Amino acid sequence: MLGGQPVIVLKEGTESTRGKTAHNNNITAAKAVADSVRSTLGPKGMDKMLVDSMGDIVITNDGATILKELDIEHPAAKMVVEVAKTQDNECGDGTTSAVVLAGELLKRSESLIDQNVHPTVISNGFRLAANEAVKILKGMGLEISPTDKKTLKLVAMTAMTGKGVGGEIELLADIAVNAVSSIAEKVDGKYRVDIDNIQVEKKQGGTISDTKLIKGLVLDKERTHSRMPKVVRNAKIALVDSALEIKKTEVEAKIQIKDPAQMQRFLDEEEKTLKSMVDKVKKSGATVLICEKGIDDLAQHYLAKEGIYAVRRVKRSDMEKLAKATSGKVVTNLDDLKATELGAAEQVEEVKIADSQMTFVTGCKNPKAVSVLIRGGTEHVIDEVERSLHDALKVVGVATEDGTAVPGGGASEIELALKLRDYGQSVGGREQLAIEAFAEALEIIPWTLAENAGMDAIDIVIELKNAHSKSGGRNFGINVLQNKVSDMVSAKVLEPLRVKTQAIQSATEVASMILRIDDVIAAKKMSPPAGPPGGGMGGMGGMPPGMM
Repeated sequence: MLGGQPVIVLKEGTESTRGKTAHNNNITAAKAVADSVRSTLGPKGMDKMLVDSMGDIVITNDGATILKELDIEHPAAKMVVEVAKTQDNECGDGTTSAVVLAGELLKRSESLIDQNVHPTVISNGFRLAANEAVKILKGMGLEISPTDKKTLKLVAMTAMTGKGVGGEIELLADIAVNAVSSIAEKVDGKYRVDIDNIQVEKKQGGTISDTKLIKGLVLDKERTHSRMPKVVRNAKIALVDSALEIKKTEVEAKIQIKDPAQMQRFLDEEEKTLKSMVDKVKKSGATVLICEKGIDDLAQHYLAKEGIYAVRRVKRSDMEKLAKATSGKVVTNLDDLKATELGAAEQVEEVKIADSQMTFVTGCKNPKAVSVLIRGGTEHVIDEVERSLHDALKVVGVATEDGTAVPGGGASEIELALKLRDYGQSVGGREQLAIEAFAEALEIIPWTLAENAGMDAIDIVIELKNAHSKSGGRNFGINVLQNKVSDMVSAKVLEPLRVKTQAIQSATEVASMILRIDDVIAAKKMSPPAGPPGGGMGGMGGMPPGMM
């Protein structure tokens, strides 16, 4: 108040929430997001069925997919969803763990705030604990050689356990390991894996066991002319990103023809131009033409006469993958097309898969891009297999790059919880309370794994702590499939180090950021524009609001 006059700073309709109310609202929203995915954690986690406003269904237990499909409104909850997205982009796996951990950190910090521990002190303690946790994890790491396919397969299988891939987990793990080892490149003594070089094609029909890896590329395209050969062996492949068509002029132009003979000359010239284009392709020695743009009908006829297999309107990303797979170069001008620019493959063939024709480019020598063709009984099964395979490809890529894995099944989290309590005592002060809260929060992972498997969570966590306090017990975790506590390295449950470190760091960052918010100022929501008089679209009566 200023001299009895109220001072209005914010616009009318703006809502402001301060202090403890703001903290509680944000923490409650973040916990709600964590609780929504908590039941999906682990090999015995349950699936969620998500139905959108159009009636489309997604069935999955992949944390990132669930949160992406949910239409979340609360700003603090959106920040937790970002954790899942980052985890998915960086590591592919551990999305649910990261979100559950973020929710638990906030839950533990709530009781500290009630004890009048300042949020800045809590976030500082969390940061110290996260840095120490990463150091402890690195000390627990087991080395993996990028050529050790056996161990990489175990990493892939751990990531896919509990996903809806049934009994085909070994087949998919083998596919993931072989695909990643094909495209892994050594740069300055370090391995680099870009899983964008693995093209995944989905075709409904068959079963999951029909899924296969192709050491080359699969294009969802058919040959352009029925008289072209169906199979080309020892193919020489021309990759062209310009059209085999008559170019239109840049400026608007009119051609006036007064004599029918002139018309014929005009058409003959067009035909000659197209034939010269095909002759250039033939002269280079190419037996297969893959074109990013269109191919004129007449050019298709000449290509068929020359026995050249041609595919048109191929995506730019597929062209780049083909160049990597066949060791060819993408050419813009047909005049530049020489034998040295051509790619090579043992076979190019048109194959009918389900109800569509596809082009298989196979038998590429040392391909740096490969394809996986996923099959399955229904669309929902195929989508879930694709998500599982994405996780497997990512974790194998991460393990190949870093060369380090840690035991799964909650073993790492229990070890961290015990070590961080000791670390907290060495730090002292109020930060010690935050570090101890961080250690307690980490126990949520083994606790949830046990809970989702129908085991007694309290007994299991106590048993794990006892095992870890003995010498040589740091690899003990929950063997969910056998409902007991056992050595995770012997049980072959391994996860890449980066999955754990990324989850801890992301969860800590988002928890700290939410804790430091003490004032939420929300602008007034914009009202939708008024419709035309008379109720707007008369023909759409009976449609529920928000469907248009």
